[in-house]
Amino acid sequence: MTRTVYLNGDYLPETEAKVSIFDRGFLMADGVYEVTSVLDGKLIDFAGHAKRLERSLGELDMVSPVTMDDLLSIHRELVTRNNINEGLIYLQITRGAPEDRDFAFPDPDQTAPTLVLFTQNKPGLADSPVAKKGIKVISIDDLRWGRRDIKTVQLLYPSMGKMMAKKAGADDAWMIEDGFVTEGTSNNAYIIKDGKIITRHLGTEILHGITRAAVLRFAQEVQMEVEERSFTLAEAQLADEAFITSASTFVMPVVEIDGVSLGQGVPGPLATRLREVYLEETRKVAI
Repeated sequence: MTRTVYLNGDYLPETEAKVSIFDRGFLMADGVYEVTSVLDGKLIDFAGHAKRLERSLGELDMVSPVTMDDLLSIHRELVTRNNINEGLIYLQITRGAPEDRDFAFPDPDQTAPTLVLFTQNKPGLADSPVAKKGIKVISIDDLRWGRRDIKTVQLLYPSMGKMMAKKAGADDAWMIEDGFVTEGTSNNAYIIKDGKIITRHLGTEILHGITRAAVLRFAQEVQMEVEERSFTLAEAQLADEAFITSASTFVMPVVEIDGVSLGQGVPGPLATRLREVYLEETRKVAI
């Protein structure tokens, strides 16, 4: 079945959607994106993703070609047209396609942004078998640019990190800067020690995760202690449990870091419970 995608105001078969070779997303990675999960045919935390999208656009002096209400309608239409029960919706806005390649930003009055959305069907997204066994991570140097709080399409190094992990027989990589864990290649990182959840504080060094915000809120609501601070790789390897969060993995237990098993080498009780709480609570308010 051919997917229906959205491109600059039109719903099209994926085979017919075309973007100019001069688009700055292609030439300069000059664009931002969001990924929203779909469970039971409904959008998970759309408001959070829309708010972060507006922030990313503002930080890059870009404007959205449509309103956030319009984006919600487009998301829902794509869910319907592609019959998505569990899956993802990818959204990307670039600075558009000027008449030629240039480092200078084009005049926004002359060059309209490019807006693309498409769905990914992911049956079993919530009931993931990976979550039941946990994932293994390795550590790598964090060589990304300094504004990781902006969700740009500059994803080459995170992709390289995924491949480094795969080559090492692991599932993902945690990035290290100045001796401290920043985040995973496409997720926020956490450890649990003596019942306390520890995760890096917000700043320009990490993405301000939408799932992160929800998970920490839910954790506090069920009386779990949360501490937002930097932690080292050595501290992580001595933790009782660890996990990652993202829009596509929700809460995913980590059972091994650089070959060192955590706890019993299986998903711990707190990470497992957090995943359950997150899925229960977000489903209640999905739209």
